[in-house]
Amino acid sequence: MMKKLLVKIGLFLFIIISIVSINALPSFAKSNETVILIFGETPEIQKGNGPKYGQDSAKCVMELSLYREFFRQKNIADAIKHWRWVFNNCPLATQNTYIDGVKIVKYLISKDKANKLKYVDTLMMVYDQRIKYFPDNYKTKKNQVGYILGRKGVDLIKLNPGKYEEAYEIFKESVDLEGNNSKSAVLVYYFRSTIKLVEKGKAGKSLVVETYDQISDIVDFNIANNLKYSKEFIKVQENIEQTFEPYASCEDLISIYSQKFSETPENIDLLRKVTKILDKNDCLDNQLFFDVTEILHQLDPTPKSAFMMGKMAMKKGMYEKAVKYLSEAAELLDGDAQADSYLLLASILYKQKDFPAARSYALKAAKIRPGDGRPFLLIGDIYATSAKSCGSNDLTSRVAYWAAVDKYVKAKSIDKDVSIKEDALKKISMYSKQFPNSETIFFYNLKEGDPYKVECWINENTIVRAAK
Repeated sequence: MMKKLLVKIGLFLFIIISIVSINALPSFAKSNETVILIFGETPEIQKGNGPKYGQDSAKCVMELSLYREFFRQKNIADAIKHWRWVFNNCPLATQNTYIDGVKIVKYLISKDKANKLKYVDTLMMVYDQRIKYFPDNYKTKKNQVGYILGRKGVDLIKLNPGKYEEAYEIFKESVDLEGNNSKSAVLVYYFRSTIKLVEKGKAGKSLVVETYDQISDIVDFNIANNLKYSKEFIKVQENIEQTFEPYASCEDLISIYSQKFSETPENIDLLRKVTKILDKNDCLDNQLFFDVTEILHQLDPTPKSAFMMGKMAMKKGMYEKAVKYLSEAAELLDGDAQADSYLLLASILYKQKDFPAARSYALKAAKIRPGDGRPFLLIGDIYATSAKSCGSNDLTSRVAYWAAVDKYVKAKSIDKDVSIKEDALKKISMYSKQFPNSETIFFYNLKEGDPYKVECWINENTIVRAAK
């Protein structure tokens, strides 16, 4: 107790001396250096009305210094009353009043559970006052309202989940302002509050889809461009995809977007949004996807719309048109989009039994995306389908299965996707039974482990194996 009293007396004397010194200086000498000595920061140019240190600047300086000193010592209990005075009487003094204020109010919540909700209201007021007096970051001079709203929303939904409607409005404004700079936690809670609104009958399913569309664009941007936090945003993506799944049925999506499309059929932004979300959820067989994609390509032809047209045509079995569009897209796209175009082209040409061309495109896709096992699964299927037509006896009509299994083994070894590995294992098991049997191998003067070249159009080196 005595120690606290001595600290207060020492601070009081220091403040009085500082104030006298400041007032004694000529006006040209009252520089920021003295203020920095007292407050430990550069004063900001504030927005809002009134003097920076309130009507009683001496009192403000004293109370501010007392609260900050106790706060630095983590003595929250003694800091509170001085902080409260500063908050009420000189709100423009420093934004630390609000940054520290959040911690102080959370301390009060932890000590007084019975009045938790009242303190939550106080916490919201702290955020609101920070927005009012410090809308810009004093270091970067950039607007920070969206960032503060995000923090406010997260605290509200965590401390008072029943306020999901209010939280949703806060998050929406925050994300609208911050865009790609939105924090990962804000995006997660924004989506959860949206879901809650729909579950409670306060909004329709279309709101879930619209929020998902907005958030997924931001998440995709950060995964691709924000290397420091890309893993964090990948987790957000997984979380949001899982939460969205119950609302992502093709029936729901088509119902929602059919109405929007009929109202504004030439809204390019809407057309892009519809094609993206229907494609992502594999809702490509519906007439809506066909109509939207076709109009989008007419209004704004791009490599991406050409890709979508090709994918759509493929789904409808219009293979010649699909090859035309996908070939166009593949020439102009790059990266994953180009690999996807090549892989679809390979699939179409496989269906058309143009096996050499199908393999060529599959290998192009594999070269662009070396960790993808799907091109090798497809090549394995092509070889397996070719087996009987590539031989004239019990041996040569089965040797292509060796080459096919080689590709399945490669697909399994390079791809981390569990479903790809499982598919590869099933095909390895299935086609290993189609190998020549031991008697046939012996009859043709071969033995297991011998090198062998599969001829016909395949021309692959492999090794002799007996059926299992």
